Amino acid sequence: MIVVTGGAGFIGSALIWGLNRQDIANIVIVDHLDEGKKWRNLVNLDYYEYYDKQEFLDRIVNNDLPFEVDTCIHFGACSNTMERDKHYLMQNNYKYSQKIALWAINNDIRLIYASSAATYGDGSKGYDDAESNLNSLQPLNMYGYSKYLFDRWVKKMGYLDRVVGLKFFNVFGPNEYHKDDMRSMVLKGFKQVRDEGGIKLFESYDEHYADGQQVRDFVYVKDVVRIILEILNDPSIVGIFNVGTGNPNTWNELANAVFDALNKPRNITYIPMPKYLRKNYQYFTQAKMDKLHNTNISVNFTPFRDAIKDYVQNYLVDTLYLDPAAK
Repeated sequence: MIVVTGGAGFIGSALIWGLNRQDIANIVIVDHLDEGKKWRNLVNLDYYEYYDKQEFLDRIVNNDLPFEVDTCIHFGACSNTMERDKHYLMQNNYKYSQKIALWAINNDIRLIYASSAATYGDGSKGYDDAESNLNSLQPLNMYGYSKYLFDRWVKKMGYLDRVVGLKFFNVFGPNEYHKDDMRSMVLKGFKQVRDEGGIKLFESYDEHYADGQQVRDFVYVKDVVRIILEILNDPSIVGIFNVGTGNPNTWNELANAVFDALNKPRNITYIPMPKYLRKNYQYFTQAKMDKLHNTNISVNFTPFRDAIKDYVQNYLVDTLYLDPAAK
């Protein structure tokens, strides 16, 4: 049995899509469904059972799961980088993760968990996933700090040789529709082109970067799923790994790829960045991928423009969710 926390979320539901395509359905989904649209990510998926995150926690604390678990993929967390409720982030992203990890470790359950590129802060310390660098990182926001704290705790407890942590960079693709302001610029840009005929990007407030030339390491969710599936099939892989492409692109390149995928003329407007973002903005991210390349995983990524074309033309135009039966 495979437990996927955050299984109704973006990457979690995409991973279950990937498992279903391999005819794997012995999956328990753990999440918290509120009044939003996240539930729609589950409609096409095949799984064994669903638990609310608090019920699942109560069950593992009381040793009351009616099945044995082989693997726990812990992706459940608040992923809003603008979340300001520090108590909520500490309880939801840090303390809850500790409880999941202790349950997994104490029961010989393989644990794969989501970290984040937000732990790297402004990048002045680099984007190297070497575990010796963990304590020196300086996240820019509370979300990144909550992920950073858990990485450090895993290291302090001596669990790095028993778990897998994945530092996701800018993931985009199908099933992110429920994420509101945290949706990718590919999705936001598609809607802007459809409704207004152009795309709005933030002005730059760093003299080293022209407007729209800020750089991010964008990675397609289908490639992320493939990497996770390969890690699942290789129990020798342990430690913390970056999950990006190592080949970043600018916001201008992203916007132009959206225009081209829609066969629309390019029309970019640069708008002021909100003041609260200016001091906490990452102008450059690039995953150092040597560590993952040195495993047995075949790290080949969909070319950036091809990934955006697939997302736009095969999903956004018809707003299709990932369907395991689709070719």
